[in-house]
Amino acid sequence: MQPYRALGLGAPESLIDPARRRGRGALSRKSGRFEPHAREEADDGWGSLEDLSALETRVHLEKARSVVTKNDSPDIAFDRSVNPYRGCEHGCAYCYARPSHAFVGYSPGLDFETEIFVKDGAAQALEREISAPGYVAKTLALGSNTDPYQPLEKRHRVTRGLLEVLARANHPVGIVTKSALVTRDLDILAPMAKKGLAKVAISVTTLDGDLARRMEPRAPQPRLRLEAIEKLAAAGVPVSVLVAPIIPAINDAEIETILTRARACGASEAGYVLLRLPLELREIFSEWLCEHFPDRARHVLSLIRQTREGKLYDPSFETRMTGEGPYAWMIGRRFERAAEKLGFGQGARLRCDLFSPPRRAAEQLALF
Repeated sequence: MQPYRALGLGAPESLIDPARRRGRGALSRKSGRFEPHAREEADDGWGSLEDLSALETRVHLEKARSVVTKNDSPDIAFDRSVNPYRGCEHGCAYCYARPSHAFVGYSPGLDFETEIFVKDGAAQALEREISAPGYVAKTLALGSNTDPYQPLEKRHRVTRGLLEVLARANHPVGIVTKSALVTRDLDILAPMAKKGLAKVAISVTTLDGDLARRMEPRAPQPRLRLEAIEKLAAAGVPVSVLVAPIIPAINDAEIETILTRARACGASEAGYVLLRLPLELREIFSEWLCEHFPDRARHVLSLIRQTREGKLYDPSFETRMTGEGPYAWMIGRRFERAAEKLGFGQGARLRCDLFSPPRRAAEQLALF
């Protein structure tokens, strides 16, 4: 009770019963910021929640009219991306994408990991967009918001369909994931990489299996991610390791160890992101801290504030990924020194000159 009150979170009675949310990351299902009424489940003392079953994942098919999202952020290395899914079953309590679920009327908490939208027809929509007159190919990012290889991909194969379109068009693609399922598509990625058209980034937040289970309950264990790095590198696919996010006093001590193991497995590039807590994520993450690390919750949040000018989050360009202040500076120097010592490079740029637009359905075939 004490950590919740100290952090201004209210009583823990408002959280979903642990038996119902077993294997999930968030603890609550509070309404998003756009809802006219705030709703949350709570036991009224009459046993009204006793018969409710464990939370299951529900799939919503979303007809995709367009899938390419543009951005002009100076903090990321791409200006366009495709996200095959809305929401993510991995259940990472710290996921910066959680607040996006409020746009579809769902809670950024438990709904984000149990109400998943599958973009039906995404491959066809992508083919239409990259075949449009005047389209100029640049590296397309898969997985910039939610993981393109989350568990549902095994059945729905939306990401694979997108890769098939990109491979046929010789379109460059960069993938970000924390799933070993990416190796399933080596038959596509390896030939693309040989042409300089594909690269993959694997997120490794910890090498501690128990901590990973708490932080990312339905994501593959760290050893499987390291094995994925090894398989990708052996197949000739450029692979980088992302230590993201770095959470003060939780996984920051592992920076050098993660980089060392990933480099030994064949990773050639490395990057990091300091924990980001936009909008509803501030409360979701704070609840998670009180549940799993009640003895250091206040200390963790204090360190985060030291990197965000006294706030839990600062969305300013140039600093939102790395933070500011002495602690953030120390994290950055440790990472840079370890990466340099281990021989991580900048990585090759993907080629865009091989792009061949898909022939549109109504377009007449060439005679010669």
